[in-house]
Amino acid sequence: MSITTAIALITSGLLVGFINTLAGGGTIISLSLFMFLGLPPAVANGTNRIAVIIQNLVAVGNFRKQKIIDTDKGLKLAIPTTIGSIVGASIGVNINQHIFEISFGIIMLLMLIMLIFKPEKWLKGNSALTNKPISVKSYLLFFLIGIYGGFLHVGVGYFILAAAVLGSGLDLVKANGIKNLIVLCYVPFSLVVFILNDQVNWKYGLIHAIGNVIGAYVASRWAIKYGSNFIRWIMIILITVSIAQTFGIVSLQSLAQIVK
Repeated sequence: MSITTAIALITSGLLVGFINTLAGGGTIISLSLFMFLGLPPAVANGTNRIAVIIQNLVAVGNFRKQKIIDTDKGLKLAIPTTIGSIVGASIGVNINQHIFEISFGIIMLLMLIMLIFKPEKWLKGNSALTNKPISVKSYLLFFLIGIYGGFLHVGVGYFILAAAVLGSGLDLVKANGIKNLIVLCYVPFSLVVFILNDQVNWKYGLIHAIGNVIGAYVASRWAIKYGSNFIRWIMIILITVSIAQTFGIVSLQSLAQIVK
């Protein structure tokens, strides 16, 4: 591995850890970079889980210190999410490259729409729901989110935030803490599925995780108080570029050759 590759992995990891901890969607950067470096889609998908686990471990630790995580509710919602993630990961390891890329592109388009129309306007807490027991509908919803998270993981943070706020009535700060706890609980199980199918590049994953840890630490300290609009525009740019690459409108590999 070249020094340039290592720097790219760490730098991108820092940005991914920061974005994922504050909201979600940073995994697009990880998958795009891994595939740009030559990893097959399924291997990129599995390798990404290494940094996600370490990143959320750091984030949850900091959120717990700030006492903004409802651990009881988070663990209850993590159960159906984890079961769903195992199902989703089983789908992910067997999917062919063409279907993966189409799914990847469609999800990115949906995320772009969500970002443009400012999801923060409708992600508001509902105190009337906060103290109610978790409904069967919520358990089912998190099971479905788990399937998606195990399958692809890109943007799963947005779905968890929406479900936690709209379904459980949490405010955005507490929902963000629960989101990191749920992801920390389910991703190790989906990672095992990829490991058993030999679809993890440990070298890339661990080096990428170095940056993730730093990004997650900084973001969890800020606790979504600063820079959210800046991140939104960065994500719009990155997602647009990734969509263009996925659907063959531009080629990052070709652009890199031109730069060289």
